[in-house]
Amino acid sequence: MAKKELTVEEKLKQLYELQLIDNELTELEILKGELPIEVGDLEDELAGLETRVKRLEGNVKDIEDEIRQNEANIQEANNLITKYNAQLDNIKNNREYESLLKEIELQGLDIKIFEKRIKENKIALEKKAETLKHNQDKVAAKKKDLDLKKIELEKITIDTDKQVKKLNKEAEKLRKNVEERLLKAYDRIRTSYRNGLSVVTVERNSCGGCFNNVPPQLKLEIAQRKKIIACEHCGRILVDPNIMITPQEEEVQ
Repeated sequence: MAKKELTVEEKLKQLYELQLIDNELTELEILKGELPIEVGDLEDELAGLETRVKRLEGNVKDIEDEIRQNEANIQEANNLITKYNAQLDNIKNNREYESLLKEIELQGLDIKIFEKRIKENKIALEKKAETLKHNQDKVAAKKKDLDLKKIELEKITIDTDKQVKKLNKEAEKLRKNVEERLLKAYDRIRTSYRNGLSVVTVERNSCGGCFNNVPPQLKLEIAQRKKIIACEHCGRILVDPNIMITPQEEEVQ
């Protein structure tokens, strides 16, 4: 069975009805506000902070390992000094005696070097630990903010999800019936403007999209609903504000 050819008025009604549904979907999306973007930004920032914390934790561990190694080196040097001092009692000639004294002196110098390194490492460790603590606090604060934003976004999503699904279903059903040429024009115009308005009514002799004046003759043609008319300024499709009212309702008015 051949598909019934729609009148221009019926086509305009379809487009305007689709616009009304898309407007509702936009309003529901606005309810979320900047939350989705804020959640994404917080997740990225948190990931960066956590990476920095891991790097700082690695730095702290390296410094602590170096301190422990220098402490072990000092212990080993002290053990050697004790050993060499004990050997001094059994020395048979001056040459061996001087050699052991030289070793004791060298071990003493090594101990001073190791102690200097430990002192420097402890200063560096204190600074790194302070930076680590600062970043750990930032991570905790960002996690708290992120959890709150996610809860808020989830609540809004749950509240609107059922309505969004219903509207999307209605929009999809309408789209199947709209002439492909008109649908492409509708989508093209809609994506051209931030407010997503593609089909607008004429209010107070002005375009409902760009608010430029609509000439009386053009307004009359729009009211007759015999052809599809676009605003000469913004290109949006113009419709009579009573487009969705039935003839019976118009008579009552």
